[in-house]
Amino acid sequence: MWESLFAPFADFGFMRRALLGCVAISVGATPVGVFLMLRRMSLTGDAMAHAILPGAAVGYLVSGLSLGAMTVGGLIAGMAVALLSGFVTRVTALREDASLAAFYLISLALGVLIVSTRGSNVDLMHVLFGTVLALDDTALILLCSIASLSVLTLALLFRPLVLECADPQFLRSVSGLSAATHFIFLALVVMNLVGGFHALGTLLAVGIMILPAAAARFWAASIGGMIVAAVVVALLSCLSGLLLSYHYGLPSGPAIILLAGLAYGFSLVLGPEGGLVARTLSRRFLKT
Repeated sequence: MWESLFAPFADFGFMRRALLGCVAISVGATPVGVFLMLRRMSLTGDAMAHAILPGAAVGYLVSGLSLGAMTVGGLIAGMAVALLSGFVTRVTALREDASLAAFYLISLALGVLIVSTRGSNVDLMHVLFGTVLALDDTALILLCSIASLSVLTLALLFRPLVLECADPQFLRSVSGLSAATHFIFLALVVMNLVGGFHALGTLLAVGIMILPAAAARFWAASIGGMIVAAVVVALLSCLSGLLLSYHYGLPSGPAIILLAGLAYGFSLVLGPEGGLVARTLSRRFLKT
């Protein structure tokens, strides 16, 4: 058991750095994913993950694979898409989901075009799918800082976020925090996606945010319980994915997300809070 589970992390520094980076992403991004799910904004998170690509690509063109340049570029691009889609929704007849879809598709195409024409296939794969096994100390500091800021911000805004999930109209009527809460939350989403992008790439960063949250919905009824369950699912998925990558030579990012997907499938069937088996047994009990 030591050789299979613990030796890879004890013997290799890159495995320890990858594990620490995944822990930071799980702790910081997964609670944000829970609120995305509760606010019915899961696909918004996916759109925002694609929207950061052109900014990261421009940062790459300016400074190569520079952590700072790609992070700043991704943040600017993500926030620009969020603000532009909101502006278009307010001044035209187009709904927010349609405007966000339009901007994120344009951003995705632009980012892939920039990296493809000015870089190599290796660079494109790095941007799209990340390199979790190649995280350096600077990247780890960034990921841990984003996780710490996310946890602190969510703790401060927990009550307004819960109210906005349950009854946004009530929050608007009793407090002026509604708009500020919404934009701060969007900034948290973009920030965590940019952090996850360095480890898992733009195409997979949203996976560790949404899949554990969706799985946790079947294990807990309260928001606090869902956050804890989602973080546990994310941590187990990351640990198992890294081990599979080490022992069988699988790409680490896709392995982590696929295991999170398996956890979602397992929860969907056997979860006690609305899973298929629980709902079937409940119907049979009511009939008898």
